Amino acid sequence: MIASLPRPRWLRACTAGYVLLFFGFLFLPLVVVAVFAFNDAPYPAPPWRGFTLRWFIGSGGDGRSGLFADADLLHSIATSVVVALWVTGLSVAVGTANAFVLERARFRGQAALSMAMLAPLVIPGVILGISILAFASRVAQAADDWLGLELSFLRPGLPLVVLGQFSYIVAIATLTIAARLKRFDHSLEEAALDLGATRLAVFSGITLPFLRPALAGAAAIAFLMSFENFNTTLMLVGSDPPLTVMMYGRMREGASPVLNAVSLFLMVASGALALAVMRKER
Repeated sequence: MIASLPRPRWLRACTAGYVLLFFGFLFLPLVVVAVFAFNDAPYPAPPWRGFTLRWFIGSGGDGRSGLFADADLLHSIATSVVVALWVTGLSVAVGTANAFVLERARFRGQAALSMAMLAPLVIPGVILGISILAFASRVAQAADDWLGLELSFLRPGLPLVVLGQFSYIVAIATLTIAARLKRFDHSLEEAALDLGATRLAVFSGITLPFLRPALAGAAAIAFLMSFENFNTTLMLVGSDPPLTVMMYGRMREGASPVLNAVSLFLMVASGALALAVMRKER
């Protein structure tokens, strides 16, 4: 159908209904979580018992410890931020190098290498976590038995969580940066080199500014994916759990409106980060 032609009324009604149902399915659960983060009841569900901020700032004197008064939850948020920053830095740096290998280099076996780089994306997170844990534990045990070395970073803990998340998030960063690099006009670099610029000056003055939006987007995606990761993290975490593992443990003990407050806090923080990246790109 030509877009400029008038559409029948029934088709317009079906389109509007589909859009409403789709966005309702996406956002209605988030709205419910946000609303009941302010419900003055000991459970995160209807009915409405009145407005309260205790699930955010409650001191716990009446048995209601809010998000910002819960030391364990705040520590888990800080842990998730630290892990996400490490994963983001590694993913953007290695993803940039991978993008240049995929788009600029020409060598035998390049297609197979490209497929190998993207393989972690199709492996379930639980399987990826178990595989990394088993491999790292065997390497650490072999180093201890044969060389007397204690490779603690290969034991369950935050360093292994960073390595596990990095193993698949770097593939997403690679795709994001490579898609931008594919549209780059090579004649700009050639002209700069012909005029006497060094390769470092060409990269820092021409190529890198062109890639900056993709780098910012890849960093935002890597940070958010690391922060919300659960499957891989659960297999590799030690005694210092990130937020997702902490929330999973709290849910097993019993649902609490504090978890609604945490969810609302994360929604606001994620939305703010996404808006900041979009504004920076514009």
